[in-house]
Amino acid sequence: MSSHELDLASLLYQLALSFDGAVLGVALAYTAVRPLVILRGQVEPKSVVDGKNWKNLTHSGVLVSHESGDKAVIIQRTQTCIYNEWRGFFGWTPDIRSIFGRSWKKRESTSLRTVPFILVEGGWWPQSDYVIVDMDGSRQPLPLITVFHRLQPIDVSPYTFIQAIFGHECPVGVLDEEKILPLGKNISAIGSCSFKNGIPEIKSCKDLPYFLTELTKDQMVVDLAYRTKILFWSGIVLGSLSIGILSYAIVRNWNRWKECRQQRRSRQPSQAPSNDADSQVGADEEVAGDIPDGQLCVVCLMRRRTSAFNPCGHLVCCNRCAISVEREITPKCPICRMPIRNSMRIYLS
Repeated sequence: MSSHELDLASLLYQLALSFDGAVLGVALAYTAVRPLVILRGQVEPKSVVDGKNWKNLTHSGVLVSHESGDKAVIIQRTQTCIYNEWRGFFGWTPDIRSIFGRSWKKRESTSLRTVPFILVEGGWWPQSDYVIVDMDGSRQPLPLITVFHRLQPIDVSPYTFIQAIFGHECPVGVLDEEKILPLGKNISAIGSCSFKNGIPEIKSCKDLPYFLTELTKDQMVVDLAYRTKILFWSGIVLGSLSIGILSYAIVRNWNRWKECRQQRRSRQPSQAPSNDADSQVGADEEVAGDIPDGQLCVVCLMRRRTSAFNPCGHLVCCNRCAISVEREITPKCPICRMPIRNSMRIYLS
């Protein structure tokens, strides 16, 4: 292979590497192309943009409230059954306080119906822009309006009353409530935006507390700042409390360790002088010279008898052996085996 061919091959290799980097950059840019946006507009059904004749727009594909007759894109109907539970003498319960008391219980059943809808940026369609709202995966609260709220009491029969006496649940009433997201309502949407077939579409972000809300951008910023301050100061308070508890535990354990150390040190000097005194006494007695057999200690037979036991008064042991006899569990005199209380040292001239 000639030098020109080698140069051409190296150039192609560098171009391939640069192309690979460009592909990687395009891929990274594509992953980051879904920014977080805040939009505000009027609620309209998506069916108004699906047709081709923009002059004859009809509100087809919308939901109609059965109670108020309002047109909406989201209808949430909740039915709550309220029970009055009385635990009488015949109704068993593990809680003694509830024998004479009443407890209210609720059972809810919720149904949610939605249709695809868009947010139109002011004015009338099709002169203004719009964005499609994707509700898939949204768990944030919705800006719904209550259009129907009624509590219907239930007539209690004698049989139901008897059941309540024996501890069964007694129905009191049924609460019907209907909430809708009406057409033409101005709301804000905050989430990640993407394009499908050239049409912008907004989707909820799980890390945000909002998706669809009546608040404006400034109001959301103020509310988020307020929540951030609450979390910040709560963290500071909890952190300070935990540091205080940890410091208290450390100081308390440190003081206990110092007390134990002082007690150990106080015990050692009390034992050391006694050992020193014993050794000194033993040395004095051992250097006393030759001792007659009748004056030798009956225990060690090496030192002079210098200690008498109380109360028997026998002078038969040296000071060191007398101290060792006193330290026994049941000290007794080596001669008469009488219990002794202490010993006294006798100095002979």
